[in-house]
Amino acid sequence: MPVCRMCKQNYPQSQFIKGNGPRYQVCSRCGIERGLVGQEETSEYYSDEILNARLSLYTRRHLPWVSVVLGWFLYIAIGRGIELWSGLFFGVLALSTIVIPVRHLMGSARFRAELSRITP
Repeated sequence: MPVCRMCKQNYPQSQFIKGNGPRYQVCSRCGIERGLVGQEETSEYYSDEILNARLSLYTRRHLPWVSVVLGWFLYIAIGRGIELWSGLFFGVLALSTIVIPVRHLMGSARFRAELSRITP
């Protein structure tokens, strides 16, 4: 993958602006920030609003997985020693381990639809 000569980041070829001279090998973000190209000329520019929306979408998609893994880690580390709460904690974790993959698979079409709506 090519490297932007201004910010030194790797991007796919579609993220670079077209042209020779000062525009050569410059990503869309650097081109807009440095005034080499206008925002309407770049088709693959991710503004801050789009970046925040995509981050929020991915966070909502993968946060249940992280919470289940963290829950199992806490249960194994310290949760088994608590008499009453260990059974309840284990029940919630077992139920979550079964429900989370089903919800993940059932929501994949909605996730892809929202991602395509956000992506420029």
